[in-house]
Parts: sequence; C-alpha cells; structure tokens
Amino acid sequence: MTSLTEIAPGQASRAYRGWVLFVLIVVYTFNFIDRQIVSILAGPIKAELGLTDTQLGLMVGVAFGLFYATLAVPIAWLADRYSRVWIMTLSFGIWSLFTAGCGLAGNFWQIFVSRLGVGIGEAGGVAPAYSLIADYFPRGSRARAMALYSFAIPIGSALGVLFGGLVASAVNWRSAFVIVGLTGAVLAPLFRLAVRDPVRGAHDADVRVAASSFGAVFRVLLRKPAFFLLSLAASSGSLLGYGLIAWLPSFFERSFGMTLQERAVFYAGILLLGGVGGIWLGGWLADRLGNRSKRAYALIPGCAALLSAPFFLIAFLSTEKWVTFALFLIPQALSLVWLGPVIACVQQLVPPSMRSTASAIFLLINNLIGLCVGPVFFGRVSDALRPYYGAESLRYAIVIGLGFYVLSAFLFWLASRRLERDWHHAS
Repeated sequence: MTSLTEIAPGQASRAYRGWVLFVLIVVYTFNFIDRQIVSILAGPIKAELGLTDTQLGLMVGVAFGLFYATLAVPIAWLADRYSRVWIMTLSFGIWSLFTAGCGLAGNFWQIFVSRLGVGIGEAGGVAPAYSLIADYFPRGSRARAMALYSFAIPIGSALGVLFGGLVASAVNWRSAFVIVGLTGAVLAPLFRLAVRDPVRGAHDADVRVAASSFGAVFRVLLRKPAFFLLSLAASSGSLLGYGLIAWLPSFFERSFGMTLQERAVFYAGILLLGGVGGIWLGGWLADRLGNRSKRAYALIPGCAALLSAPFFLIAFLSTEKWVTFALFLIPQALSLVWLGPVIACVQQLVPPSMRSTASAIFLLINNLIGLCVGPVFFGRVSDALRPYYGAESLRYAIVIGLGFYVLSAFLFWLASRRLERDWHHAS
C-alpha cells in the first residue's frame, strides 16, 4: 500500500518524471543563486563594511558551509523516514528568507549570521533531492538524471553572479539579496504542490526496506573504502572549485580592472557555457561506460581533474582578458565532469533506504573540506602574498591551489580500484 503522498512503481509516467526533475532543477538553481550571489557582491560588501580578504573568505565559506555541511546529515536521516518533499519545501523557505536578511546586514557579524542561516536552510535541499531522483529514475539513466539536476549548479551560479552584479550596479548590493531571497520564499510552497514522494527503491529490488539508523548507514560505509575515497577526491576538487567561485570576480577586478557589471557578464558566461557542457559530458560518459565497468564512475572524473590543472594554469597566467575567457571555458567544463558519475555512484554503494543519509555524509565531507576551507584558504594565502605581489597576490594564491586537482585525480584512481567490490547488490 502506498500513502496518498506517494507514487508507487509504474505510476510515475515518463512525462511526470521529467516534470519532477525540472522542478528539482529550479529549486536547486535558487540554491546556487542564493549561495553564489555573494561572490560577485564581495567587492561592494568589502568596501562598505570594511572587510579583509580573510573575513570575506569566512563569510563566503565557513559562515555558509559550517551548518550546511553538518546539519545535512540529521536532516537526511529524517528524509530517509519522512516526506522528502516537505523537508525540501521548509528548507527552501528558510534559506530564501535568510538570503533576504543578508541585504539588511550592517556589519561583518550580522552578514556572517545571515549566511549561517542560508547554510542551515540549504542543508535540507540536496541530499533528499538525490534520493528522489534515484527513486524516480532507473539505474541505466541515473547518471544522466543526476547530471541534468546538476545543471542547476552552473545555471544558478551564473544567474547569481549576473543578476547580483547587474542589480548592484544599478541599485546596490543589498537590493540584490532582498529580491532573490523574497522570490524564493514565494516559490517554496509551490514546490510542495508540484512534487510527490515516490516509493523508496521503486526501481531496485530493495523496495520498502525499512529506514536504517545513522549508525547502521555509517557501519555499511566503513566497509566501503570507495565511498570515502570518492568523497575525499571530490572534496579536493571542490576546495579549489569553491575557492574559484568565491574569488574569481575579485581576481577579474584586481588583475584586469573590470567594473562590477563587466565582471558579472564575463564570469556568468564562463560558469554557464563551461559548466553545462562539462556536467552533461560526465553524466553521458558514466551511463555509457559504467555499464561496461564500474571503475568508469571514478576514472572519468579523475581524468577530467588531471586535465583541468594545466588549462587553469595557462588561463591564470594570461594577461589578455578575452584569451583568459576562452581558456577558462575548458577547465571550467572539466572541473564539473565529476558531478553526474560520483553522485550516481554514491547512490549505488548503499541500499535505497540509506541513500539520503549516505548522500548527506558524502556532502558533509565534501563541504567541510571544499566549501568551508576553499574560500578561506585562498583569502589567507592572498593576504600572505600581498606584501610581495600587491594586487596580483590573488592570482598566485589560486595558482598554488591548482595542486588540489592533481591530488583529486590520484584519489579518484584509488577509488576506481575498489568500486567493483564495494558496489551494493540488491538481495
């Protein structure tokens, strides 16, 4: 028997699955608009509130990432037991209201606390969505579905950068926060009306397995080294990726003298064009090659990470603006190839009843290292190099950080050697 809020196996048509995926993409897009809009507004915020690069890194990374990473685990535990749609609806409303609150901040600590609130809300927005997608789409199309869902990352990041920069140029940075925050708060209840929970494990043999405790999930994962190697590999790449998202607008201002409006258009183009292509490539390759060998789910992102480093290095050492734009498109695409393969792979390492919690543990590791450390790392290194390189200190701080992509590639290779043994086989 299914409840009135659930869809049983076979009841969800292909069109409805597509509709659900579209709605989830819209919500995730707002997730990244609200998350990344602060990167383009960092310059005006720093000037008005008198912040250092280290404080900016704390505001962008630690303030958001601390609760975003840690609360995702207990919220996902709830999502493995109760309505994932209701949890996402409440989360959407909370992070949107706190985003609007950022526009009212009068000092560092007020905007720091507002960013904490955004992180608290967004903690419930991703892991339940991964679980929903895994239950709506069969294994043979999951990587592509996860890749399509992940399109929201470059789309939302690009929209946040573009909209935030244009509104800040025309009005002020505070208005940008308020407008996007209140828009999300209005859309949140509509999400609850648009999506229904599917039966857990609808496309797997483990249908209706009871939800597991956190301890049980963690014990299962401890027996699967591939999970932790994948998590650390993705985290190493995310450390650099989140650092770039946080600091590239400031880099374009300091090293190329771009105005706020120019930075918004320039960087939004890089995020959108490069990001969408890379994410789709990763999902498409994983669905094609993963059926032949499970190692492909780790080797594909590993190769992409290794190729990203030299392209980024050439781009950062370029002094011509439009050459830099063209050079950035390739590594921006390669740096996001991992999303579809790795997220789909995490779903296959555990039974359906553990997917939300396992996804949240993956996100906890990824965000504690990538999101919390990345922006602060580059801010601290930039401050340390400033006496030697002046306005160019940020350029060389980012160049130093490219080594994290090499580490990421190595960890993905190690993970590939364990995937066949650690894969979950339904009983």
